[in-house]
Amino acid sequence: MKKALTFQEKYDASGRKDSFYEGVFITAVKTTGIFCRPSCRARKPKIENVVFYDTAQEALQNGFRPCKLCKPMEKMDETPEYIKNIIKELHENSYLRIRDGSLRQRGIEPSHIRRWFKKHHNTTFHSYQRMLRINTAFNSIKQGKTITNSAFDSGYDSLSGFNDSYRSIFGDSATHFDEKSVINIIRLTTPIGAMFACASDQGICLLEFTDRRMLDTEFKDLCKRLNAVILPGTNPHLEHVQAELSEYFSGKRKKFTVPLDTPGTDFQQSVWKILQNIVFGETQSYKQQAIAINNAQAIRAVASANGNNRVSIIIPCHRVIGSNGHLVGYGGGVHRKKWLLDFEKSNSKEP
Repeated sequence: MKKALTFQEKYDASGRKDSFYEGVFITAVKTTGIFCRPSCRARKPKIENVVFYDTAQEALQNGFRPCKLCKPMEKMDETPEYIKNIIKELHENSYLRIRDGSLRQRGIEPSHIRRWFKKHHNTTFHSYQRMLRINTAFNSIKQGKTITNSAFDSGYDSLSGFNDSYRSIFGDSATHFDEKSVINIIRLTTPIGAMFACASDQGICLLEFTDRRMLDTEFKDLCKRLNAVILPGTNPHLEHVQAELSEYFSGKRKKFTVPLDTPGTDFQQSVWKILQNIVFGETQSYKQQAIAINNAQAIRAVASANGNNRVSIIIPCHRVIGSNGHLVGYGGGVHRKKWLLDFEKSNSKEP
């Protein structure tokens, strides 16, 4: 397996304030008694004053206290509680429109929430609300309600305003609702970074780290394959996956049961099925995967199918390593791959 990061590599990463190494190590400073995330924006300490730990718990046990700036005891990019409450409120009442005045009445600075949604959802707060309303209206129409009733029930003041919003998202009028489907998306946080989870009516169709390269390409490809648009919202599969991921990261779950919806070629499906058969805490090589599908020469094709997997962790492509035992490419980052493998190995033994 690929060797661990050296002291110098960790020091250089912390100097770059690199969030890519979140969950990989903790930086503790002997002169201040404080420990930080790799991405902390505090001034870079002198190398002779630094000690590295694998976890925040180890730093605490050695007498260091958490940094108040980067808050290493909290999950990276955790959604602030006040935003969680607003998102919950909007999901429960799509008719609601939260404008700047309403935010100020709640003691919330509108610019703060605007920046947060732009950074973490790549959309404006008001666009997020509009997409939720359209999603509610779409589901209402699909259930048999009229377009007019669905529009007004979802908080639109006029039918023309609803039609313009609907067309801007779906590319057609609401009368053609049966020609498209909706993929619901949520953002969740884990010990090694934030993730997007997407689900159709059939199951989870995407689970990726939010900083994954080519994520936009994955979104577009998924929409094309399922003839759908991605909108904020929830469904039973997203609630299911959040519960199972929480159990997984607490070391209580080794196998997932949430339904999946993974469009792909027959070959890709066969590779993804083999991936799901790799036991928690164990690894396979691409060659072993190729042999398992009775095509020992298809190593490169197998590697490509692994790379096209959109459902991280649940379809565990992180459990595939090189024939020489080294870690190889992983969409979420090789260091996350190492973290997952180390985590599973340490939790693989039955109590």
